[in-house]
Amino acid sequence: MGRIFAEELSALDNRELAIRIHLTSNFYPPIPVEMVQPCLEAIDVYNSGDDEILIPLPEVNGFQIEWRGKTSAPVWAIIEQHRLWPWVNSLDDAS
Repeated sequence: MGRIFAEELSALDNRELAIRIHLTSNFYPPIPVEMVQPCLEAIDVYNSGDDEILIPLPEVNGFQIEWRGKTSAPVWAIIEQHRLWPWVNSLDDAS
């Protein structure tokens, strides 16, 4: 699994399902499904050309997910830490 599986998932028409499968199958321990929406938002914002916007992080079972002690994370951090590169536009796409 891993990167190749993520690349195959990125070809699915249902992006939400693809991200859900990616987060729960390509990580150990699995990333909570509550992170699907922040990941989708991060992909959209990154693809629009801004990777510094902060995205609020969800609560999971009454516990706040944090990034470096904060309740929100920049788009670039969400993309990087959740290995969402197959879903984002690369610099090569811009030319």
